[in-house]
Amino acid sequence: MAVRDFRKDFPIFEGSDYIYFDNAATSQRPRQVIEAIDDFYKKSNANPLRGLYDLSVDATNRYEGARDIVARFLNADKSCEIIFTRNTTESMNLIAYSYGLSNLKEGDEIVISVMEHHSNILPWQMVCKKTGAKLVYLEIDDEGVISKEEYEKKITKNTKIVSIGHVSNVMGVTNPIKEISDYAHKMGAVMVVDGAQSAPHMKVDVKKLGADFFAFSGHKLMAPMGIGVLYVKKDILDNMDPFLTGGEMIEYVTRYDATWAELPHKFEAGTVNAAGAVGLGRAIEYLEEVGFDYIADREHILTKRMMDAMNDLKYIKIYGSKDPGKHCGIVTFVVDGVHPHDTASILNEDHVCIRAGHHCAQPLMQFLNVGSTARASLYFYNTEEEVDRFIDALSGVRKVMGYGD
Repeated sequence: MAVRDFRKDFPIFEGSDYIYFDNAATSQRPRQVIEAIDDFYKKSNANPLRGLYDLSVDATNRYEGARDIVARFLNADKSCEIIFTRNTTESMNLIAYSYGLSNLKEGDEIVISVMEHHSNILPWQMVCKKTGAKLVYLEIDDEGVISKEEYEKKITKNTKIVSIGHVSNVMGVTNPIKEISDYAHKMGAVMVVDGAQSAPHMKVDVKKLGADFFAFSGHKLMAPMGIGVLYVKKDILDNMDPFLTGGEMIEYVTRYDATWAELPHKFEAGTVNAAGAVGLGRAIEYLEEVGFDYIADREHILTKRMMDAMNDLKYIKIYGSKDPGKHCGIVTFVVDGVHPHDTASILNEDHVCIRAGHHCAQPLMQFLNVGSTARASLYFYNTEEEVDRFIDALSGVRKVMGYGD
């Protein structure tokens, strides 16, 4: 597959020698997205949904148009199944507060995996503490794989919610969501999917996945920060109470009571992030123009090049599968004798940007028996030359720390 020059679309790369390998945290924005946001503020800056004048009507049309794009992107049945939030974290909290607290009781169980992001752990800890439900963890093997035997053993008739990350933000492994959701439904549970790391990299079909809930953040797929998505099946959403209350999410208010607005607006209290939604819609269109086949191909080529070179450095340990194709562009590692924070700081001197720490996945760090790791995460706009520069810089980290190699 021919390499296409998408880097010209990203202003941040113009005249810069920085290598950006922290795409699992946030991606860069193409000028098409920046221009869409700029155009909204220049031409349609008004509160959506509230005004009868032309500017407000135009803002409403752009905002709801973005919702339609997201619904198509996820293959949702209806656009009212799409709720705009700030990010995946807020989406997961919305599920926990609006669904979890109302539907769980003592003796019920919530099943998650040991490699979840804290955003898919802390809300469920809260639900369990308040309802008396039990939090059950799926264990993994050294490559991050959840076996069929494991999830069939842990998901039982007591399980009411199964909440799993589609792709691990540390191991890069893609979990068998369809198989897990089929079994969860068989046991009478609902399936929650944290799609923060999958939506930017692969085609998502919530119906094929069997997802009752699916959450992702715009900033990881080239949209603005502060805009996120929660998909919920309508029959479930109809029976959920709002997470936040206030302006716009109401139909009628008296001194002592209120009735809620229709879906999805009863879950979107206050002035919405209309420009963020418009930017998200344009980011999705751009992503589809690039094509998920192209993205997967480029990430595999770059990840293989990186892992092959890192495996030649005897003092590097890579976590997860030995197969680069199973990393979704995420390579998590440690340099023997060097703290990951030092590794990241030294690489920064060579203008290489990576992440270091526990990656909001401390239970996984405990499973791996390591306090923190370094993480290089790739996207389709990265290049072979950048990988080579990263390897050159990485090979000198131990020398900076006083080692001979």
